[in-house]
Amino acid sequence: MTYKKGELSMATQYIMHRDSNAWRLQVWLAFAIAVVACAVGTIQLPGQELDRAFVALGLFFSLFACFAVAKMIRDNRDGQVDTPSWVMTVWVAFAAAVLLTAWGLWRMNIPAAEKNYMVVSWLFLISTTFTLAKTIRDAHEADLMARSDLAASDVQAQSTQSTQSTQ
Repeated sequence: MTYKKGELSMATQYIMHRDSNAWRLQVWLAFAIAVVACAVGTIQLPGQELDRAFVALGLFFSLFACFAVAKMIRDNRDGQVDTPSWVMTVWVAFAAAVLLTAWGLWRMNIPAAEKNYMVVSWLFLISTTFTLAKTIRDAHEADLMARSDLAASDVQAQSTQSTQSTQ
């Protein structure tokens, strides 16, 4: 579709910038620290093996649910591309991950200090997962845009060359 001067384009335009190396390092370090903090807390958690297994499953469930929510939101930002059933499934899984993990940590019969450590580590994991997902997706979209701009400039250069050679 072509537009004449003065017509409004239906396409949404984005300005992409690349994150600095320092930001990417900070994001990856924060995520790694959150994963390590959750792992150490789970391994050293007092109680039965079943309690540690529950916490580990809750943390993994939360981690993957966060990535799924971040992807689904980003995929649908310009309009619905996922089915309503998929969107509902992603949100229900995220809510279940958060609520069940919170309920399990609240109900565990462990000292308050360990419980607080696990809650803070878990919330840090959730936060850093969303930040990491955004950083990775931003880099991917910036790469796609750069390739698209490069391809467009190649087409423009070839068009200019063919116009000049026919004259």
